[in-house]
Amino acid sequence: MIAEELRQAIRVLKDQGRPLRDISRALKVSRNTVRRVLRECEQPEALAPDPRIQVIAELLPDLYRDCKGNAVRIGEVLKQAHGIAIAYSTLTRLIREHTDLRAPKKRSGTYIFDPGEEMQHDTSPHRVTLGGKAVKTQCASLVLAYSRLLFVQYYPRFTRFEAKAFLTAALQFFDGACPRCVIDNTSVILAGGSGPNALIAPEMEAFGELFGFGFMAHAIGHSDRKGRVERPFSYIENNFLAGRTFTDWADLNVQARAWCKEVANVKPKRVLGMSPQAAYAMEKAHLLALPAYIPPVTEIHYRVVDCYGFVHRQTRIATRSRSAGSQRRWRCTNAPNRSWSMPIASCSPSIRV
Repeated sequence: MIAEELRQAIRVLKDQGRPLRDISRALKVSRNTVRRVLRECEQPEALAPDPRIQVIAELLPDLYRDCKGNAVRIGEVLKQAHGIAIAYSTLTRLIREHTDLRAPKKRSGTYIFDPGEEMQHDTSPHRVTLGGKAVKTQCASLVLAYSRLLFVQYYPRFTRFEAKAFLTAALQFFDGACPRCVIDNTSVILAGGSGPNALIAPEMEAFGELFGFGFMAHAIGHSDRKGRVERPFSYIENNFLAGRTFTDWADLNVQARAWCKEVANVKPKRVLGMSPQAAYAMEKAHLLALPAYIPPVTEIHYRVVDCYGFVHRQTRIATRSRSAGSQRRWRCTNAPNRSWSMPIASCSPSIRV
């Protein structure tokens, strides 16, 4: 870097008519340095303004509205209707500089979370090749807001049964929970209302109390509030699903868990300055401990025995009871492939109209 005193000395000696060689020897600098300093002093001649610029600037508001913001079409109209040919890059620069039609997007805001303060949950529909066939699935994701540690699983449907099964597996994967879980206004977890006025379904509220956390729904149209879990869905589609094949649901979720451990959570993130796994090591001590016993997620279904002694579940099977019209209770466990246990109780015959 050339000191300002040296620059001033070079300019003074040049104004006195000294040649470059004498200036170089007197100040003990190279002649290239002298040339560079003198070149900086030369002001380039101002270019004459292009008369087309003012014309285009006056036409842009109407053209932008008529062409619905399509800069390519604006350029075509300028050439056809006004005889002005202009490069695309120059046209887009004029749109930015001479109008406020393309104002840069403003950030919605920045959310800063303390370790163990919040986790975020959401789902997204994905197309997955399962056993050689394209299947529409529900991708469920849970993220720790501070460390951005990610857990992902796939389900053929996503009801409250799958939600409880997924959250149980995710909290066991994290080996802890945060006191607040931010969600959207899904009816899977909410019984009514939205945003601050949302009413959590009693079933899901009791589930959260088991692990010591509560659900919080963000305002409608404010999905950025849970941007920690929204952003990875594109990464999942373009990294995890790309180039992978799956034989069945179990294989899909085994690979998803392995991808979270070996890829998503070990890749350094620029915003963190480290990997989510490294940030999780600092957050782990702030998470709520899991209960000593976690009951299995189950769902009770009622079926009526038909006149042949069968009940209808996913298939038609025989029961121990041969009393037609009696009601049987079945326990459903193990999402996503729901498995049905034997009847856990029999009920008195019931009449259904």
